[in-house]
Amino acid sequence: MLAMQYRGPYRVRAVQKAEPEIEHPGDAIVRVTRSCICGSDLHLYHGLVPDTRVGHTFGHEFTGVVEEVGPAVRNLKKGDHVLVPFNIFCGTCFFCKKELYSNCHNVNPEATAVGGIYGYSHTAGGYDGGQAEYVRVPMADAGPTIIPEGIDEDDAVLLTDACPTGYQAAEMGGIKEGDTVVVFGAGPIGLFAAKSSWLMGAGRVIVVDHLEYRLEFARRFAQCEIVNLKDVDDMAIHIKKMTDGLGADVCIDAVGGEAVGNMLQHLTGRYLKLQAGAATVLHWCINCVRKGGTVSIVGVYGPTGNMVPIGNVVNKGLTVRANQASVKRHLPRLIEHIQAGRLKPSEIITHRIPLEDVADAYHMFSSKLDNCIKTVLLPPSARRSIAQ
Repeated sequence: MLAMQYRGPYRVRAVQKAEPEIEHPGDAIVRVTRSCICGSDLHLYHGLVPDTRVGHTFGHEFTGVVEEVGPAVRNLKKGDHVLVPFNIFCGTCFFCKKELYSNCHNVNPEATAVGGIYGYSHTAGGYDGGQAEYVRVPMADAGPTIIPEGIDEDDAVLLTDACPTGYQAAEMGGIKEGDTVVVFGAGPIGLFAAKSSWLMGAGRVIVVDHLEYRLEFARRFAQCEIVNLKDVDDMAIHIKKMTDGLGADVCIDAVGGEAVGNMLQHLTGRYLKLQAGAATVLHWCINCVRKGGTVSIVGVYGPTGNMVPIGNVVNKGLTVRANQASVKRHLPRLIEHIQAGRLKPSEIITHRIPLEDVADAYHMFSSKLDNCIKTVLLPPSARRSIAQ
């Protein structure tokens, strides 16, 4: 089969690999019809995630058709059209019973904090991902969800990660009616966090980024105010001036460890790797939020230490909430929003690219070329179906 393959930092290729097989009675094999390149895939691409091994196939956002199921699978059958959450989870452990699917205790032998994630290095379990023609889906009775009638597949593929992650970012902010929310990052996650903030009752939404084309996209998509960080000398002072001197009620970090905006953080966090990613946006969130406010973190950082002003968190009485999104918990509500016309996730898709051209797609997304916001990869069989 055709699949994306990692060959080292900034080096990915489309190659022929062996098709996956059923390895456990609870497995399914899914023929991929859509997959996405996620902003967090760029952390892998840039060589910043530990134990990303040569030969690994990325891709944790994908939809597809069930081709084969193991003898223990009861909820799926061949021919079902499914969206597959990026979380791999068992559905029965202590954490899954609390709907903390991203923290499943039974699927990642490499770590005790995070559960399994498709195509996200061996620190997330070593599972191959969906930037391929076929993928093995473990615990198939727990994760995959049959795409409801009337839900467009381009919308469905964004329900596997980007949209639920942005939605959970807003949810973790505990937004109350009329709150001012500042979202750092105008990538797909930040866009959905901004859009979701309105759904949860925000009275004002501000998005911060350093790329003008992304900010303009955010203004149109999320009907929000925008701030270009390149025009700001001190972010905390700037946000406080915009909020009557108090600060925002909620600040959302939708950027993570590759944030720009502070040379020391960027040098120590990205290049020298003295901390687990540049903590620039963590500083901004902590210092821009009002006293007693909430900081919500969905940006990706490494599992080791960061230079974070924890004293400010204590002295300001802040609530800090963070996690990988538990996708399946949010699907019923998000599907309802789509069906009611309040949300159209596929509006953020700017590029549809053949899987064969995955190297060019990564380069374009990484280098922010051609006003790229979100890229969908189309395997050959999916393109044939579209043509028909």
